[in-house]
Amino acid sequence: MRHKVAGWKLGRNTSHRRSLLRNLVTSLILEERIETTVPKAKAMRPRVEKMITLGKRGDLAARRQAHAYLMTSAAVDKLFETIGPRFGDREGGFVRIVRLGWRKGDGADKVFVELLGSEKLQEEKRQKRVETRAKRAAEMKKSMEESEAETQASGASGPAEDGEKKE
Repeated sequence: MRHKVAGWKLGRNTSHRRSLLRNLVTSLILEERIETTVPKAKAMRPRVEKMITLGKRGDLAARRQAHAYLMTSAAVDKLFETIGPRFGDREGGFVRIVRLGWRKGDGADKVFVELLGSEKLQEEKRQKRVETRAKRAAEMKKSMEESEAETQASGASGPAEDGEKKE
């Protein structure tokens, strides 16, 4: 039984566990949605909520505390400029954990960890991917047509130059 056992060790030593959680929190703030395992998601949730609470406070001391924990200054800027104001009227529960299924290699439970309200950002990313794929496909089709036209032109002019008849 786990009576009075707080936190998750995640099979790592203290420094490794701390850096893992710092990296996960930083990635979640930057990307607003990450995929990880259930124990890691449950271990990082309180830390993410604390960072968002600091972002809601918005003062210099809170910014310095967040900068001491987060790995990049871009994450700190995003936390205080976009994420903190988004959750200004909300008291807690900023993170959603959605179960996906099992990982093929070791059977670990996989989850999406996402900030509430990140649906708009995810939809924008999806649209951008669709546009990029369509553009890439059009370029590929155009280059294929050009190369095909070149081969036909060189194939038709090749025997005519030599004076041979094409069969």
